[in-house]
Amino acid sequence: MPKKLIKRFIPDHQTIKQNKFIALFGTLLHDANLWHLNRRSAAGAFGIGVFFAFWPVPFQMWLSAAVAIPLRVNLPLSVATVWITNPFTMPPIFYGAYLVGAWILNTPANEFHFQLSWQWVVQSVETIGPAFLVGCGVCAVFFGLLAYFGLHLVWRCSVSRAWQQRKLQRQQPSA
Repeated sequence: MPKKLIKRFIPDHQTIKQNKFIALFGTLLHDANLWHLNRRSAAGAFGIGVFFAFWPVPFQMWLSAAVAIPLRVNLPLSVATVWITNPFTMPPIFYGAYLVGAWILNTPANEFHFQLSWQWVVQSVETIGPAFLVGCGVCAVFFGLLAYFGLHLVWRCSVSRAWQQRKLQRQQPSA
């Protein structure tokens, strides 16, 4: 079941290869292991994608691909998983990461109001930046590992359940 579900949502490998940023990897994209979907490659890709989803940088997909290629995990899933943080989910996810960082650093969580200006960015780096970056790092590691082991578990349970169902079907007398 996880394999069928994942295949429905990940982009086609030709679409990934044509992306101008991913195309920078050239012949490295010809490795067949980057396109196969099995428990090891899916869990690794999911963990990498979730890890980089928590990085507050604009080129998360490229970073995810750069790590997925040498680790030989599923590239489309790794790149697609980064979109957990999209323009709609970024504010609550990054605010949560900021609160985690403030809690870890034992600093009070400051109230702030976002402004689309360079001055606000510079000022925010000084005031909320350390807590935000620590929170992003901790959340990236925690949720990346949770995604990796969680998908391993879900995949294993799904395969086990399928085995049990096949076993029961074979034991039933055919009419």
